[in-house]
Amino acid sequence: MTRKTPMVKVLLVDDEKELVATLGERLRTRGMDCRTASNGEEALAEVRSDSPHVMVLDLKMPGMDGLEVLRKIRLTHPAVEVIMLTGHGSDREERLARELGVFHYLTKPQPFDLLLQAILAAVESKPGGPRSPHRENDDKDHRNGG
Repeated sequence: MTRKTPMVKVLLVDDEKELVATLGERLRTRGMDCRTASNGEEALAEVRSDSPHVMVLDLKMPGMDGLEVLRKIRLTHPAVEVIMLTGHGSDREERLARELGVFHYLTKPQPFDLLLQAILAAVESKPGGPRSPHRENDDKDHRNGG
């Protein structure tokens, strides 16, 4: 009997719309439910509407920056794992993000496979959380010697 696995829900937050469109498509092809937001206010509205398992969050955005979004998410939705993905971060901002409980802090450009690994690690860090169909296939291949 095959067990039904909940789909991994990812929210991509970045004001670079082409980047989130491309990343979103790549994550969807791996069986993930991926939504996007182009600023902090949209991100918070998306989380209130349907809380993701993982948020990939840009640091520098117009209006509310990523650190402020992270602060608010920690207060209202602490179960959401946040991966900061930035091209303009400083050591101070990285330290602040870590103090606020960011799961992972990555810099742009980042190879897609490393971002995917970070997302899967964030999802799997939660007991009883969903698993990506992509990862389940990897596990089956490993068990079958493939």
